[in-house]
Parts: sequence; C-alpha cells; structure tokens
Amino acid sequence: MSEKLVNTVSIGDYQCGTGHPLLFILGPCVMESEQLVLGVAERLAQLRDRYGYQIVFKSSFDKANRTSVDSYRGPGLQDGLRMLEQVRRQTGLPTTTDIHESGQAAACAEVCSILQIPAFLARQTDLIVAAADAAVARNICVNVKKPQFVAPEDTVHAVRKCRARGLHSIILSERGSTFGYGRLVNDFRSVPIMQSFGVPVVYDATHSVQLPGGAVTGGQRQMVPTLSRAAVAAGCDAVFLETHPEPDAALSDGPNMVVLDQLEQLLSELTRFRDVVLSLN
Repeated sequence: MSEKLVNTVSIGDYQCGTGHPLLFILGPCVMESEQLVLGVAERLAQLRDRYGYQIVFKSSFDKANRTSVDSYRGPGLQDGLRMLEQVRRQTGLPTTTDIHESGQAAACAEVCSILQIPAFLARQTDLIVAAADAAVARNICVNVKKPQFVAPEDTVHAVRKCRARGLHSIILSERGSTFGYGRLVNDFRSVPIMQSFGVPVVYDATHSVQLPGGAVTGGQRQMVPTLSRAAVAAGCDAVFLETHPEPDAALSDGPNMVVLDQLEQLLSELTRFRDVVLSLN
C-alpha cells in the first residue's frame, strides 16, 4: 500500500514546502516572563509586517529535559498556554511549543498551529500518536525533531506513525547528530533524505550549535549564520532560530540563541539564499 505524500503543509495563511518562501520558527527558548514573550513576539510581528516573512512564534512552557535539577524549567502548561494565546491574539502570529507528555497534546492544540515533538522523545510512540490525534482534530501540524542519535533515514518511522493516525501535515527537523562527547554536527544530506518522505524539513540552527555536557549546555551562536546559510542552500523549507534580547542573561540556552537585534539581517540573508535556491529549481 503506497503512502500519501504531501510536500507542502499549511500553517494558517502560510505555506511551507517545496517552491514556497522560507518559514521561520522564532522565539525565546523558554517563557521567562510575560514581558519577554510579548516583547519578542511584537518585534517578530514587526518583521513579518515589514518584509512579509512567514513567522511562527515559538517558546517552551516547560524545559523538561534540563540537565541540572537547579535549572529554570518554565511557567508550566497553564500559564504557558495563556501567554501563547496572548501572542496569537495581540500579534496574529501562529504559535508552536514542544510537548513532553501525551496528556499535553490536546490542550496545546487548542492554541498552537504546530505541535513540536522534542528530539529526545521522537521515538515515543504514545506521544507521537497523541500529538497526531490532536493535530487531526484541530487541523494543525506536528513537527518531529530528528533525534541526535537517529539516522535521517530512520525518521520515516515517525512519519508513518503520524500517517497511521490520519495526519498528513507533518514536518521533520534536522538539529544535528552526536559526534563524540560534547559536540553536534549537521549532515546536510539529511535535508533531501527526509524530504523524500514527502514532508517539509526544518533546519534547527540554534540547537545544532549546542555544546552538550556539564550542568549547563554551552553553544556557539557565532556559527548560526554559517550553518543556516548552508542548510538553506541544501534546500531546507524552514529555519528554526531561538532568539532573545540578551542571550547571555537568558535562563535557558543563552549561548546558542541569536541576539534579537541581529535577527533582521540574518533573516534577510537567508531569504536571499532561498530565492537563489528557488530560481535554480
């Protein structure tokens, strides 16, 4: 039995996939405060209005996989969804967040246009099934991040789990692969490989430059522009970038987040790269 392949997904008024402009998934790693969330969202909405970018706001209500027990995790599900609803209502930006338990899927689907499955949980069938069921019920998407320990070819199984529940609005994310201790590398062959499953592929630029290890994860944010350009040249359909007004003061993933004031230039560069890629195809 052949699988139905859909290379383009709809996210509100946006189209993500082959032949379409880049989709940008942007926002602070974790919801540190309502002021931060709404402030960043307003800046992103200004970029959308000024340049016509396809921007989805992303932030986490719970960083459930923090290394240290002392690290900040977030405001929790209820307050987090309230903030995302405020973002949607005040800016009109579609929203996304990551879910960690099956019981969170339905509530998040009420507010979000994309449900994100974290890389460490992308093998958890019950979580993927719950996300797929919630997405079908609300006509939204599921974004499954490729685990650092899984080959791109093997992400087809997550896609098949979603399709088995009737969901065809599926996105896969490349976020690097473990290369020894404390290092991630990107194999950009993963972009066309995962696209061959009939889904758009997101490049997660900021998590790809993480330096895992120790009580607090490090990062190399200066590498984000280089790797992002390479991913767009390889044909990715969307770019995921976490951003913060003051990353060095952020409560999670500061070393790999893009400075908010530097985002405008980076999005412009990536958009021009995408235009070249589309012109060649």
